[in-house]
Amino acid sequence: MASIRMPFWLRVVWLLGVTAFCVGLGLLGYRWYTRPVTLTVAVGSIDGEAAKAMAAIESRFVADGANVRLKIVDTGTAVESAKSFAAGKVDLAVVRGDVGDLSEAQAIAVLSHVTVLLVAPPGSSIDSIEKLSGRTVGVLSGEANAKIVELLNKTYDLARNKVTFKNLNLEDARQAVQSKQVAALLVAIPLAEKYLTLVKGLFPQGPKSLPVLIPIESAAALAQANRAYESFDVPKGTLRGSPPVPDDDVTTLRTSLYIVAKKTLDSDVATNLTQSIMKVRRELSRENPLFAQITAPSTDADSYLPVHPGAAAFYNGTQQSFLDEYGNYIYLTPMILGGIASVLAAAWKFLGIGQPAFRTGPLDTLYGMARRIRAVDSDTELSKIEEEIDDVLRAERIKAEEGDESAVDAATLNVVAHRLEDLIHERRAMLVTKRPVASVA
Repeated sequence: MASIRMPFWLRVVWLLGVTAFCVGLGLLGYRWYTRPVTLTVAVGSIDGEAAKAMAAIESRFVADGANVRLKIVDTGTAVESAKSFAAGKVDLAVVRGDVGDLSEAQAIAVLSHVTVLLVAPPGSSIDSIEKLSGRTVGVLSGEANAKIVELLNKTYDLARNKVTFKNLNLEDARQAVQSKQVAALLVAIPLAEKYLTLVKGLFPQGPKSLPVLIPIESAAALAQANRAYESFDVPKGTLRGSPPVPDDDVTTLRTSLYIVAKKTLDSDVATNLTQSIMKVRRELSRENPLFAQITAPSTDADSYLPVHPGAAAFYNGTQQSFLDEYGNYIYLTPMILGGIASVLAAAWKFLGIGQPAFRTGPLDTLYGMARRIRAVDSDTELSKIEEEIDDVLRAERIKAEEGDESAVDAATLNVVAHRLEDLIHERRAMLVTKRPVASVA
């Protein structure tokens, strides 16, 4: 056997090497199994804040040791984010509900609500959409807000009333207002102080400089026909507190800013992502109130944007229980431990540790004499072996007479002794034939 031929030190080295290999392989497999999943997310906005917000979420994921990591792809605009997602270039995207092809999208969370504001400069007499007749309306993020413009045109027949829309970037909007190139601005923003300050900064400032918020009175009908929107009342004093602007709630449209995932995203990954987002929302909202707007999307079956099953499991509290998730591990663990115990036992036996030494009882002594008999070269040595056999037999007979339970029974001793006598007789005959014949003088 290998355990006999191989030196003990070599067996130890070999076993340590195999153990180190198995442990290393196990650790590698564990690290692979528990590694965080990295998901690419497309995000874009005209002010770059959306990418910064996702970067803050990713940083918190890392700090919290979340099972999900985000690789942020800044596309520059919400439109480009939607295009990247539809083209399958990313796993996730931050998109508006009214922008792009979302046929393959399922909601993970609502990051914010985006409210449509039609704002006229201070002192303007325009307090309704009908009074925009013959005027130009500046549109910030024109490509993203194209659907809103289309709906307003269709609902209020603005083209017939010679209302034109002019796309503006953020840098040109203030100049367009001051030079009266536009009679009003159309923007779609979250109702957060940061963005409201940005909008107010586009108009002249002063105690009596009160911008005018134009209502979209047909918002309810528009929302009913276009599920990406909902009717929403901008609260009194949203743009300014004293005197309040607006001086009463103003009806308008609102859509949602979602983080969406592909339908093919693994449900467990989606659940972990949703759980992590909701956790960091509480942590980050202390630093930036905008994160407090992160909410769960509608989980109704007929919702505009269906919720990913993994996200729905988190929101509905239908995540797998401990036994459901780890039942297989609980079942397999005893089997694995049993296998490990068998391997350890085999290693212990391989090393020869704890095994009884070769027995040196009377039978072993007698059996060992058989090898000596076959190797002797003289009658004298055979006679000496015969005396040793007699000594063993005598000692065992005395032990038997004294009642020693370890004594070998007489029948067994006689069988072994008889075999040894036959071997001695055969060896003597062989030695005789090997002796040289004396020459005759």
